Amino acid sequence: MSQQIKKAGLKVTGPRMKILEIMERETTENDVHLSAEEVYKILLKADEDIGLATVYRVLTQFEQAGILKRHNFEGNHSVFEMDSGNHHNHLICVKTGKVVEFHDEVIAKRQKEIAEQYGFTLEDHSLVLYGIYQGDE
Repeated sequence: MSQQIKKAGLKVTGPRMKILEIMERETTENDVHLSAEEVYKILLKADEDIGLATVYRVLTQFEQAGILKRHNFEGNHSVFEMDSGNHHNHLICVKTGKVVEFHDEVIAKRQKEIAEQYGFTLEDHSLVLYGIYQGDE
């Protein structure tokens, strides 16, 4: 973990290590996207003395360094996930906020074709589908 921070050109500090640990555990292992407030609450439960302003600052630094990706799914509410380099899309439950990641080669190919049809070279894209999650009810 500290290598990721050093590689990004950031100094390895306790708060950065704790926040990166939370982000890796929650977004990679548990497939959850976290807001700064949610990271802060996890830190509070673990009796970590890291302020909300520090959480915001570190998450932004990690985003700028390419460690995290920021998404604005609901209005302008930012959530973060580890940037694995693998592009994927998202399904969002409008009732619970549950986020499901997916990748579909047919959709990816079609998006590229549409961009080319209109004279664009696709650099990046974001596809977010909103619905009501029907599983685990």
